[in-house]
Amino acid sequence: MQVSYKNFIAFLFKIIIVLTIIQFDLIPAYAQGVGTIRGIVTDSTNGEPLAFCNVLINKLNLGASTDMHGLFTISSIPANKHYTVTISYVGYKSQLIPFVVNRNKISEINVALSPVSLKLGTVETVGKKIIEKNATDIGLQRISLKDIEMTPKGVESDIFRSLQSLPGVQSTGDVSARYYVRGSSSNENLVLLNGITIYNPFHAFGMFSVIDPDMINSVEFYKGGYGAEFGGRLSSILDIITKDGNKNDYSASASSSFLTAKTLFEGPIPHGSFIFTGRQSYSTEILKKFLNNQSAPISFYDLSFKLNYSNPDFIKGSKFIVTSFISGDNLNNNNPFLENMNWSNKLLGFDWFQLTDSPLYFDLGVSWSGFSGNVDPKLSSAKPKNNQLDDITLKMNFNYVYESKDELSIGAEIKNISTLLILQNSFGVETNLGSSGTNINVYAKYKFMRYDNFGADVGVRLAATSLASTNGNPYYAQPRVNLTYRIFPAVALKASWGIYEQELTTLSDENEVISLFEPWIIIPNYLKPAGSIQYSAGMTTDFTNKISLDIEGYYKTMQNIPTLNDNKVSPNDPDLLEATGESYGWEFLFRYNNDPLSFTASYTLSWAYKNLNGWLYYPRFDSRNSIDLTLEYNFGNGWFGSANWVYNSGLPFTQSLGFYNKLYFQDLYENNPVFENYLPFQILSDKDLGRLPDYHRLDLSLTKSFNLFFMKCQIDASIINVYNRANIFYFKRDTGERVNMLPFLPTATLKVQI
Repeated sequence: MQVSYKNFIAFLFKIIIVLTIIQFDLIPAYAQGVGTIRGIVTDSTNGEPLAFCNVLINKLNLGASTDMHGLFTISSIPANKHYTVTISYVGYKSQLIPFVVNRNKISEINVALSPVSLKLGTVETVGKKIIEKNATDIGLQRISLKDIEMTPKGVESDIFRSLQSLPGVQSTGDVSARYYVRGSSSNENLVLLNGITIYNPFHAFGMFSVIDPDMINSVEFYKGGYGAEFGGRLSSILDIITKDGNKNDYSASASSSFLTAKTLFEGPIPHGSFIFTGRQSYSTEILKKFLNNQSAPISFYDLSFKLNYSNPDFIKGSKFIVTSFISGDNLNNNNPFLENMNWSNKLLGFDWFQLTDSPLYFDLGVSWSGFSGNVDPKLSSAKPKNNQLDDITLKMNFNYVYESKDELSIGAEIKNISTLLILQNSFGVETNLGSSGTNINVYAKYKFMRYDNFGADVGVRLAATSLASTNGNPYYAQPRVNLTYRIFPAVALKASWGIYEQELTTLSDENEVISLFEPWIIIPNYLKPAGSIQYSAGMTTDFTNKISLDIEGYYKTMQNIPTLNDNKVSPNDPDLLEATGESYGWEFLFRYNNDPLSFTASYTLSWAYKNLNGWLYYPRFDSRNSIDLTLEYNFGNGWFGSANWVYNSGLPFTQSLGFYNKLYFQDLYENNPVFENYLPFQILSDKDLGRLPDYHRLDLSLTKSFNLFFMKCQIDASIINVYNRANIFYFKRDTGERVNMLPFLPTATLKVQI
């Protein structure tokens, strides 16, 4: 592969260099008589940045949306004229701000929007939706906290379960919150919390996310086509930014569900604010519904803390952030013949975000992310396991916005990773599969945005070093291209192409119904890093400000995918083999939003294949057809309801053909071994050749918000699987017993804020 796109890499660099030189040559021409406005939009009640707000200059019909920092920039505005900018966001009162742009200057416009009542008839209506005509955002989904909270709950709100309603995102059932994007495994998804990698983002065997929705400010989810600034995974990027904390007043909230109790504290500090969240499970009775009424002695917790500081007298335009996160899971069986397990995540990071007097802003950060997992077999037949991972990352990103609206971004990431994985074989011999290495990546990209109807994002990510591979890195350069062309005011064509690399993997057994332990390791030296080439194309249609339709098609190939060697016999046989993969499909997303009613419909038609040693099979998450319908309605007076119906065609599984009595020699000195050591042995069909029955389910949710004395209260009630559909999860091979997914299940959550 290195030879096949080497010339293309050089061509991309030439494009970036030429565009940059041309742009610098054109700055005087653009600068004559034009200026720029820039600002940050926040919530007036707490100072939180508001991501994805609409910012529109009425006279010019020119606008932008705020990013995840609440920041917007609009350039190429004719100078020395009076304008009015409208800043709007659903659920907030719009503001009209008059301003004058000075030639060759940046005018700062910082705005605090006031939330309005959510009662029917008082919901703020955004007058005109900002359509960024040349936005290169194919495969990107922006998710608000409202989207997460209003999704009917499995037990309580969960970001990962909300993702599963998006086209192109698959799950393997009610029991797991693990998600699979466009035919790729779960360990190929990157989850970032304030820019820091979370390696095990799941609680309770993967049933729930470790990220409490109460601490989320904004979410961006890339199903593909993500730019050169992201790396390290083949499939998707989930970029989560947490709240800063209330800058105006001290406040606290507490909530409880059938599973957990949690609390939140926030408040101001001089020139900044802080926020602390904590969540602890207190009952496992509800988990029995997820585990076929079997006991689940699981306890878990998560804690987060964030502090931000911004003092113009110290460094103008700066913002300093300290963030930390801890989560832990413990499975403690009282039975001495059952093993115990535990997992934990620990994150700590520091970030410096800086705006300058020029159209340049940069971001510098250093972080540590640690993961540990342990299996204590006690007197069981399980083998002890110990896995640890430490990730120390230094990153820097610089972004420059030209007067022509073009953007140049460059950055670097230095990542030192060390892993430890101690396994034990049947004879008690320990093996350490861990290793360590340093990965240095640099990237550059140029966003060609000067034309209203055409946009291009051309970039490349260079891997200066590889974590461990001694076979040469075929993905030392990873080019990315995103294009947008708006053929009509309401219709845009979009496309992307890119190469992606991953040097970490988990030891995941594809035959496990529930993944109990998935240790992380650096891909061993005898394998090459995993790689993927992805193509996507689609069309976005905004029929009106209230109705839109997105259609995307994708095709991707995967190479060198680490896969467990199920046929390992001798100690010299490798633990992992290289597999290849292929996936393709179509995705449709329809949205209708007209307060108080909103309706979303998604449909996915997809195919996924995996090839190991010439054997082609379907991965467990391959579902041919997926439909998700969501209806939401604001009844007024604090009442809000939603309904969600999901359909998935059957998942693949390996069928049992029969049994025969197999002779096991466990003790050669035992009396009459030939007559007493025969045990049933299963004969299996071809891997994943069968298909389970289709899956469908209806969920309902009702929310009531009200004030009680000095407290703000919210009660959420949900019913999962309203018509009690018996969706099969799996068959027990030893008994043939059918195990179903969630039955009819009512749940409730109470939240109180002071």
